[in-house]
Amino acid sequence: MKITVNVWRQKTADDKGSMVSYALDDVSEDMSFLEMLDVLNEQLTLAGDEPVAFDSDCREGICGTCGVVINGIAHGPEVTTTCQLHMRSFSDGDVIDIEPWRAGAFPVVKDLVVDRGAFDRIIQAGGYISAPTGSAPEANATPIPKDDADHAFASATCIGCGACVAACPNGSAMLFTAAKVNHLGLLPQGQPERDSRVVAMVEQHDAEGFGGCTNVGECTAACPKGIPLDVISQLNRDLLGALAAGKA
Repeated sequence: MKITVNVWRQKTADDKGSMVSYALDDVSEDMSFLEMLDVLNEQLTLAGDEPVAFDSDCREGICGTCGVVINGIAHGPEVTTTCQLHMRSFSDGDVIDIEPWRAGAFPVVKDLVVDRGAFDRIIQAGGYISAPTGSAPEANATPIPKDDADHAFASATCIGCGACVAACPNGSAMLFTAAKVNHLGLLPQGQPERDSRVVAMVEQHDAEGFGGCTNVGECTAACPKGIPLDVISQLNRDLLGALAAGKA
């Protein structure tokens, strides 16, 4: 099929950038979205132009590296990662707008690539547990209620792609932060740092320049792993408890 893509081109972080249109004449509906970008880049390279820079790694929806805004929607029209989106989701003759994540805390590096180092710094602020010396404890030595285990696993599925930030009208990363707080805070291993973790990670979230959460819910609607909105409620409960206990 034939499509036209309007792609955000920006040479460096300091350049202004603009949308540039390209026509593609032989796109298979079986291609993934990133394979379509590969075809575009091959076409640009053969024409002597600079290829479009975009992030990708595993291309299996696991690593969270990929991620662009497609026609105004984070990751595009399907609730999946960009690398798992296929061109069958579009029609012959479509015009597709492709932009990087738009958030003050995600500065554009080049074209569709943004710096998501803010996520790393949020995790570094408290995303760890105590590691006592000695051999590992027996796996069944500490019973964990099934509800706690299920909620912890649901939070742990976050791949840190940043779709929640791109979708949020406030540019908030609270869904990501809450997932990283809760998957440790709900388990016995995460209890020693539970209070200090939530305070430190929320403070880092705010220091990075992410917006505040107003429970719009666009974050969870765009999340390719379906992280539920109630992880933010759990974070708020933990944060209020920590502050009341003077753990700030």
